[in-house]
Amino acid sequence: MGRGRVQLKRIENKINRQVTFSKRRTGLLKKAHEISVLCDAQVALVVFSNKGKLFEYATDSCMDQILDRYERYSYAERQLVEPDFESQCNWTFEYSRLKAKVELLQRNQRHYLGEDLDSLTLKEIQSLEHQLETALKQIRLRKNQLMHESISELQRKERAMQEQNNLLAKKIKEKEKAAAEEVHNWEQQNNGLNMLPQPLPCLNMGGTQQDEFLQVRRNQLDLTLEPLYSCNLGCFAA
Repeated sequence: MGRGRVQLKRIENKINRQVTFSKRRTGLLKKAHEISVLCDAQVALVVFSNKGKLFEYATDSCMDQILDRYERYSYAERQLVEPDFESQCNWTFEYSRLKAKVELLQRNQRHYLGEDLDSLTLKEIQSLEHQLETALKQIRLRKNQLMHESISELQRKERAMQEQNNLLAKKIKEKEKAAAEEVHNWEQQNNGLNMLPQPLPCLNMGGTQQDEFLQVRRNQLDLTLEPLYSCNLGCFAA
């Protein structure tokens, strides 16, 4: 006759319970060691007795490494497998909050533009007026600051251009002075040349031209004396 299934329940007898714990604990540790050796698995076993005494087994005595690995795996598994219901709720709440904030900003913008003022109370309108006055004051201060900075920059550029113009004018005066000195020196040199004695004009003629000139003078004299000779000869003939 086969052995019947033993019902698992707490052993009431304290001594029998202690004996059973010792036997089963030894067998459990033995099985953990066997599976780690046979299957090359990392095994960590932790057992606390009813009195709080600790019994443990870890492959190669690396309990801390196995527990750290378990923590990392358990966290990653929860992030991937478990439905992120809490995250979805957070996103829904964040969407509602941002939507309400956008609507508030749009309503305030319309109020700043002077629109949809019918729904505001007197106190809200006074608060809006104060905000606009404060904003206008800040805007004017910023405008005045920018204008002052612009004027200062223009004045700085004006001074720089004035200095540059003065430098150019100085250079022009120096060049004009140098040119005037050159003209004065040139005039003095020309005046010195004009005061030198000038040579008298003379006629330089070659020998042939001088002979021709004398021959022409002789011919003129002969023409002048020819009637005198004719008259004298006539008188002697008579």
